[in-house]
This record gives sequence, structure tokens and C-alpha cells, in this order.
Amino acid sequence: MYDIYQIQNGDTIETIAVKYNTSPQVLRQLNPNSTFSVGTNIIVPKINNFFEMYTIQKGDTLYEIARRYNTDYNLLALLNGLNVNDYIYPNTIIMVPKKDVKYYITKENDTLSGVNRLLSGNIEKLLSQNSNIYLKEGQLIVYKD
Repeated sequence: MYDIYQIQNGDTIETIAVKYNTSPQVLRQLNPNSTFSVGTNIIVPKINNFFEMYTIQKGDTLYEIARRYNTDYNLLALLNGLNVNDYIYPNTIIMVPKKDVKYYITKENDTLSGVNRLLSGNIEKLLSQNSNIYLKEGQLIVYKD
């Protein structure tokens, strides 16, 4: 759930953070070896209405965070490129699903109409909210009414 951004003339880490609705600290964390100079490609959070950012606190576990956000900890791990048993470090920023969004991880032999039915969605909205739907096993599909 990240994009690549090429730093332009006049950009600062603060203006880039504002543009991507994040903080300079998140950008530094995502790009620890970057000089943030013109022409450099950096990783930025993808702008969307499906996720919010959460800073891991000392003592947090994926299971507790998932419970707090009323979501599945397997989904939380998948969204952040983690295994469910991975140790998570304080001050690391992860994406958490928003409550008003439906999520589905595709399985073998899924069809677009079947996924749409499971999400109780409008097929046009489903297609517009997901840039690429391949229906390969393990793909995350999102839907917001």
C-alpha cells in the first residue's frame, strides 16, 4: 500500500508529508537511507480512504492492535508484509484497516462476481476502488460503500 514518489525541485520532506497526509517521521522511517534530494525516488504511503496509520507502542502485539481496530490479525499482518508471529517494534508505523471498509483476500477459483457478492458491493464501485484485480490467490480486495 505504498507508492514511489520522485522528489521535485522545491519539495521538502514537510511538503511531501502534507501531500501524502503523513508526517516527516513516517517518510524518514520508510526511507532510512534517503538524502531526500531532487530526483531521488522515495517510498510514500498510498493515498486512499481504506487505511489509517498506527504507531506501534511498547507492549503492542498484532493481535491486540487488530482487536482494538475490530479487524483480523491475519489481515493486519498481510497489509504490512508481516507474518503473524513476527516481532513488532515500538515506533514502527503500520497501516490498519478503517472500520467502514470491507476487505477480502482472494482464494483459488474466485470470480469477480463471487467476490462482489461476498462484499455486498456494486461491481462498478468495486472495480474503481481496486486499480488491478487479478483474482490470484492472496490478493487484497477492498470495498467502501
